[in-house]
Amino acid sequence: MTVDYFVMAAYLLGIIGVGWWGRKRAASKSDFLVAGRRLGPLMYTGTMAAVVLGGASTIGGVRLGYTYGISGAAMVFAIGLGLLALSVFFSARIARLKVYTVAEMLSLRYGDTAAVIAGVVMWIYTLMLVVTSTIAYASVFDVLFDVPRWVAVVIGGTIVVGYSALGGMWSITLTDMVQFVVKSLGVLALLLPIAVVRAGGFAEMADRLPDGYFSPTSIGGQTIVTFVLIYTFGMLIGQDIWQRVFTARSDKVASWGGTVAGVYCLVYALAGAVIGMATKSLYPQLASADDAFATIVRHALPTGVRGLVLAAALSAMMSTASGALIASATVANNDIWARLRHRTDARDGDGIGSNRLAIVVLGVAAMGVACALGDVIEALTVAYNLLVGGLLVPILGGLVWKRGNLPGAMASMIAGGTTVIVLMVTDGLLANEPIYYGLLAGLVAYVAVSLLTKPTEEAVVQAWHRRLAGEQAVAAPELSVV
Repeated sequence: MTVDYFVMAAYLLGIIGVGWWGRKRAASKSDFLVAGRRLGPLMYTGTMAAVVLGGASTIGGVRLGYTYGISGAAMVFAIGLGLLALSVFFSARIARLKVYTVAEMLSLRYGDTAAVIAGVVMWIYTLMLVVTSTIAYASVFDVLFDVPRWVAVVIGGTIVVGYSALGGMWSITLTDMVQFVVKSLGVLALLLPIAVVRAGGFAEMADRLPDGYFSPTSIGGQTIVTFVLIYTFGMLIGQDIWQRVFTARSDKVASWGGTVAGVYCLVYALAGAVIGMATKSLYPQLASADDAFATIVRHALPTGVRGLVLAAALSAMMSTASGALIASATVANNDIWARLRHRTDARDGDGIGSNRLAIVVLGVAAMGVACALGDVIEALTVAYNLLVGGLLVPILGGLVWKRGNLPGAMASMIAGGTTVIVLMVTDGLLANEPIYYGLLAGLVAYVAVSLLTKPTEEAVVQAWHRRLAGEQAVAAPELSVV
């Protein structure tokens, strides 16, 4: 493994170097939080694909393929569908708003009251993403270097927090591009074909695998529907995803670049499932399906290539962790802390120091939680249920329905969020019913209360539509990035 360790160490040092270089470009709040809103199609596509495809998409996607066959692609496929829907239907309008957070959008559309509740829910969601990603890449350091879990958390967490705090979104964007390339080479160009060849090709795999492994629905129709409700809809409203949309230099870049990233996600979903199937064909009696990725990497790949693929897995996890970390810090500093201080009008050049401090504080907090917890899947499910059940309807409703108003949005958040919480208590944290009935309750409350109360004032509506059309003062144009 000496060569593999060298490859991975070189990768990690390179990430640190790229993050250090990126700090020079973070000269304003806009640079730090949204990369100056000037990413071109190439960088936008790479960074968007990197942030949505994390450890769950890579290691988890292979695990689902090992367990269910080709239908194991459903989870990552749902993520790709969500990104496609966001890019085709909403990203252009979102990019034109020129805001920093989802809660700011709700404040513009409905008022500050809606923004406060949304900010708290979004902060919980993004912080839990940081924790789960931290646990994921710490497990890789733990196995590879045989160190205690807390040491692994500190090693990986220090790297992620370091380059995120140095240059904010610029450092994260540049490192995400490196991670996108490594991920594409390691998983798609190397691991996928090598695993299939080692398994004897698809014909041999079909003979060895259990019945139903080539069926697109063997994972279960209800599971597929739940994946769509949680992950597809989650992609439409997550702060970590919207913050990447805000980096696009134009609404066309946001739309077309996101579409390409969405298609990439669909390919990545199929690749993970096929790798899992190849692993099942070669090693059908693994003690745990969670070991599928590590097993195929350890036994099927040659020295050096193995290190690159492990670096690709780390890339996936670190991309998600850094994206969620800056999203959590942005929400905490700009939507919660700033409102508590009654400061929501800071100039664009202000706020770098406070946002950098928020990244460090929340990064350290996430490392502490990751050290204390071994498995936070239930906590992540709770966060996703609250996010989608409480915020999906008022966010998308505000974008597509003129009659929606503040009372309707508040009623939707309360009804959807309360329903989700009650059903998670009564039916279990991992049950499907909370998200089903939470969304239904939120939708009914939003429509009914909006129709029964006064419409939003016309001046507010007109200001909102002007904002959606991009009719606001903007800074002098800067050089765009490919």
